[in-house]
Amino acid sequence: MRLRTKTKAEWLQVVLKDFDRFLVDHALCERKASALAMSLVAHYPDKTELVSAMVDLAMEELEHFKQVYALISERGLTLGADEKDEYINKLRSLIRKTSAEYFLDRLLIASIIEGRGTERFSLVAQGLEDERLKNFYMEFWRAEARHHGLFLRLAKNYYDHQEVEDRYNYLLDQEAIILDSLPLRAAVH
Repeated sequence: MRLRTKTKAEWLQVVLKDFDRFLVDHALCERKASALAMSLVAHYPDKTELVSAMVDLAMEELEHFKQVYALISERGLTLGADEKDEYINKLRSLIRKTSAEYFLDRLLIASIIEGRGTERFSLVAQGLEDERLKNFYMEFWRAEARHHGLFLRLAKNYYDHQEVEDRYNYLLDQEAIILDSLPLRAAVH
């Protein structure tokens, strides 16, 4: 991963103090990730490698949602309504509008989001004392790392490698600015 900035240490303390809220946000993130994968299938049905990868990803993300939701239910919590995610919205505002650029930016931003999730799930796993939860989040850390690489590989499959690298570096720089500008909250992003 080439994230330009690390998550502030204080973020983990915010998460651990309101872990139930973090769990609910995590579940919603998994559901949205599954929906994103299916959205890419719907928008790019002619891109066979993408479709195959996104069908598998959608199913995996939905399974992750199911696992987190089971933990939420076990703790007597409910999902609640979706909240706007300023981090995601600010990243999405960077997506260019022309068809070819739009597709590339969607793939690269998805890779960055998964990369940030990789970093944060690792922090959560390391910070938890409960062994069951620690192992739970280590599995999510591994999955996020795979997904991060998947989106970047897909971008390089459909676009010139130098174009991908140039745009990815720009978006990574912007993600760092966005992340550093946002308040800390008990949420994945």
